[in-house]
Amino acid sequence: MTEADATIRLEVARYRPGQDGEPVFEAYDVPLMTDWAVLDGLAYVKDRLDGSLSFRWSCRMGICGSCGMTVNGEPRLTCGTFLTEYGEGPVRIEPLKGFPVIRDLVVDIDDFLAKLSSVRPWLIREGEELPLTTEYAQTPAQLDAYKQYSMCINCMLCYSACPVYVLDPDFLGPAAIALAQRYNLDSRDMGDRFDVLNLEEAVWGCTFVGECTRACPKHVDPAEAIQRYKLTAALRSVLPWGKR
Repeated sequence: MTEADATIRLEVARYRPGQDGEPVFEAYDVPLMTDWAVLDGLAYVKDRLDGSLSFRWSCRMGICGSCGMTVNGEPRLTCGTFLTEYGEGPVRIEPLKGFPVIRDLVVDIDDFLAKLSSVRPWLIREGEELPLTTEYAQTPAQLDAYKQYSMCINCMLCYSACPVYVLDPDFLGPAAIALAQRYNLDSRDMGDRFDVLNLEEAVWGCTFVGECTRACPKHVDPAEAIQRYKLTAALRSVLPWGKR
């Protein structure tokens, strides 16, 4: 059998809230090409087999973070997950766990965006008016202090992998905390995020399973960020004059 003749079966979750009682799986056979990602398989289904299939995607380069889905039980970026990783298949594709489903593979991300905004993931400069015109130089060591956390692409795979968030939607979540740390550790930032992070629903709700770090496609370590801020929060409670 040639590459063009080989196929692999995709088992895709289909669900329309308000119309369907529960999600069902539909099977589609797509070409098994060595350079096809799971996202290519889904695009083939939508373009050739079933135009009603709904899913998110944008850059196809592992940068935008919008094509995250559950593939054979694991949260993955479908643009960087190749069909050949699953042998002869089948490949089961579901929406990210822990989020309400809008339709098929599309989830509602409003809760994540609200949590992200709550930690103020931007540089805060007290007493300065925008636009800022001063240049704030950093040493390589100062950059290294927060650089890994700045690699987050907000794909939400860590939320889907996190057992705490799946059980407790009030949990602030790994990406939001890691991005808060990205700015906490930035020498140019003057913000104070203690009241947002030092909560049972924030860093103290984490049970340190570490699945968030394992799921991250950009090798950010949200679990480390959370544990580091636990130490910061504990020290600040004892030494309240210490900011970070």
